[in-house]
Amino acid sequence: MNSYQTFLQLHQGRSPFLLGNIWDVNSAKIFAANGYKAIGTSSHAIAGSNGYDDGENISFETILRVAKRVVQIVSIPFTVDMEAGYSRTAKGINANIEKLHDAGVVGINLEDTIPGAARKLVDTALFGETIAAIAGHISRKNLQVFFNIRTDAFLLGMPSALEETLARIKVYENAGAGGIFIPGITGKTAIAEVVQAGRLPVNVMCMPGLPDFDELELLGVKRISMGGFFYNKIYENVQQLSSAVLSGNNFSSIIHQ
Repeated sequence: MNSYQTFLQLHQGRSPFLLGNIWDVNSAKIFAANGYKAIGTSSHAIAGSNGYDDGENISFETILRVAKRVVQIVSIPFTVDMEAGYSRTAKGINANIEKLHDAGVVGINLEDTIPGAARKLVDTALFGETIAAIAGHISRKNLQVFFNIRTDAFLLGMPSALEETLARIKVYENAGAGGIFIPGITGKTAIAEVVQAGRLPVNVMCMPGLPDFDELELLGVKRISMGGFFYNKIYENVQQLSSAVLSGNNFSSIIHQ
C-alpha cells in the first residue's frame, strides 16, 4: 500500500484520524516520531514561520520547496493547504496540483473563499464548476491526490452558516470533491447534520468548544485538523521563554535540569 492509498484508508476508518499540522521539516519530523498517521501544512503556520500573514502571501514556490523536503524526510502521508489554489483559474490550480503531486504530496485542500482584505464565499455554482474541472483533471491524469474542499461559512460567522454549508456540500460532492473540510463548526447537532448530508468524509478543525475526539467519532467525523493553533501555542511559549531569559538575567528557564 502506497502513501496515497494509506491516506485514503485513513478517511474510511471508524475512528477519525488526527492530522498534525506542520510549518517546516522539523515540525513534520516531530509529528511523525510521535506516531501521527498523517501530516499537512497549515497555511497560517507556514506563512507565519516565514514572516508573512496568512492568505496566499507566501509564495507557492516556497510551499513547494518545503513540501519536497518534507517528503524526502518523512514517510507518512502528507497533504498541502493550497488556500484558493494560488491561481484564479482551474488551469492554473491544476498546474500547481501537478507540481505537488510530482513532489510526493498525496492530498490538497482547496477553499471556497478568495484571500484578500474582505473574504467572502465564491458563488456556489461557479465554485462547483471549478471543482469539476479540477476533479476531472485529477482523474484524467490519474493523479494520486486526495481532493479536500474547505467551505468557510462557519469560519466567516455567517448567520445562515449551517444552511449554506449543507447546500454547498451537495454541489461539491456532485462536482467530484473527495472530502469536505468545515473549519469553525463546533456544535454537535450541526456536525451531525453535515456528516449526514452526503457521502464524503467530513474534516473539522480545532476550535474553542469543539467536542473531544471520542464524541467526534460518534458524530461520524473522519478527520480532525489543528489549523494554526498548535503553531500559535509553540510561539506563545517562545515568547514566554525569551522574556524569562531577559528578565531573569540567566538561562535557567531554558536549560533542562
